Amino acid sequence: MESENNEYFIAKWKSQYKKGLLEYIIILLLRSRPCYGYELISDMNQFTSLEIAEGTIYPLLNRLKKEGLVTSEWAEQESGIPRKYYKLTEDGLAILGTMNEYVGSLNSSVEKILKKQIL
Repeated sequence: MESENNEYFIAKWKSQYKKGLLEYIIILLLRSRPCYGYELISDMNQFTSLEIAEGTIYPLLNRLKKEGLVTSEWAEQESGIPRKYYKLTEDGLAILGTMNEYVGSLNSSVEKILKKQIL
């Protein structure tokens, strides 16, 4: 029973941790170039162990758009259907700077705790 409780706890913790990271990672990926949704999913799968579904990324992108952190526009393709590209706004870039500072500070704090030796 304890093992099942531990597995449930870890699964729930991972889910919450992932939710907090997804916006940050998407904004990080958009800092260098506009991307369409499936491209963001592919990049995330390539660079992280986080798996994200289309049903998760599009509502998240719409929320970031509503917050004024990204814009979107449709682009015609030489072949195939048009794609909606998402681009980081100036506000999004500013928010990314604040997020980077916070993540750096948080990582530093966790590292200090991990290195701390109990006497």
